[in-house]
Amino acid sequence: MEVAQCYLDGNADAVEFCTHEPYHNVLAAATYTLQEGDRPSRTGSISLFDVNPDVGRFELFYRVETVGIFDIKWSPVVGNVGPMLAQADADGYLRVHGLECCSNGGDSLSLREIVGEKISSSMCLCVDWNPSTTSISVGLSDGSVSVVSFSESQLNVIQEWKAHDFELWAASFDIHQPQLLYTGSDDCKFSCWDLRDGPSNLVFQNSKVHKMGVCCIAKSPRDPNILLTGSYDEYLRLWDVRSISKPVNETSVCLGGGVWRVKHHPSVPGVVLAACMHNGFAVVKIDEEKGEVMETYTKHGSLAYGADWQRGTLSHKVKQNSSVVATCSFYDRLLQIWIPESSVVKQL
Repeated sequence: MEVAQCYLDGNADAVEFCTHEPYHNVLAAATYTLQEGDRPSRTGSISLFDVNPDVGRFELFYRVETVGIFDIKWSPVVGNVGPMLAQADADGYLRVHGLECCSNGGDSLSLREIVGEKISSSMCLCVDWNPSTTSISVGLSDGSVSVVSFSESQLNVIQEWKAHDFELWAASFDIHQPQLLYTGSDDCKFSCWDLRDGPSNLVFQNSKVHKMGVCCIAKSPRDPNILLTGSYDEYLRLWDVRSISKPVNETSVCLGGGVWRVKHHPSVPGVVLAACMHNGFAVVKIDEEKGEVMETYTKHGSLAYGADWQRGTLSHKVKQNSSVVATCSFYDRLLQIWIPESSVVKQL
């Protein structure tokens, strides 16, 4: 069920709901637009929206122009540390913003850049926080990965190594074992690295299963052994990290489009949201050793890139105890807020 929509000021490629209380209503949307010509440039923006379908509210309240953005990620909830948004830039910069009340008082919020550092001459393609928010991983367009320490408003590259042959689209910390970092690339390889060792010491690398580039990696928040990968080859694959030679289910789940993003439901076990590039978005139920598509959403007109679940419980007058989803598509610049129809995503 559609709740609201709007068009962004550039090509939309990432949406992320804030993970922190009491800001679950805050949605960040990022853009990346290539300005062609004699002197091509990559421009972008971050827009913040107030999303509360319970009272019918969907409002843009803040926007900042930036260079082109490939990825954004809110910081995990840790102690009394406030919400921060990490940004992977096309100009090789990693930037971290804090969500803060505006200086003129009142309840209005804005982003304040805490720190920004150029970490590479290559483009920053993806970003992830470690569970303690003390470091950030960044995948780079030359196939390298950087691990950057973050403390007291400072960023320092503590490790960087050539992890893959081509663009590195996924670099994700293991949320249960944060010393482990998973990477995936256009070279079709899926790798794991132990950050306690030298970065060249590989834990494992699978180069045979994915038939095209690896776009995303998502560790299960509940099962420390389960991990999902998405690939341009259109398959969502379920892995047991104790036996990485092949996926748990050899056939996995074909979603009919390159699987660009996968997001686990914040409160319903085994339910994921997938952005499927040329085939819209899908809600998938992962049950034991198999996956099943429960619902598809095809109201976008171009590449399906950004997708996320809103945290918290919605008691909508039309759909009791439902989940809220934000999705965005690239060339048509469309941001959609919608509620899945499938009963599998009902809050328990």
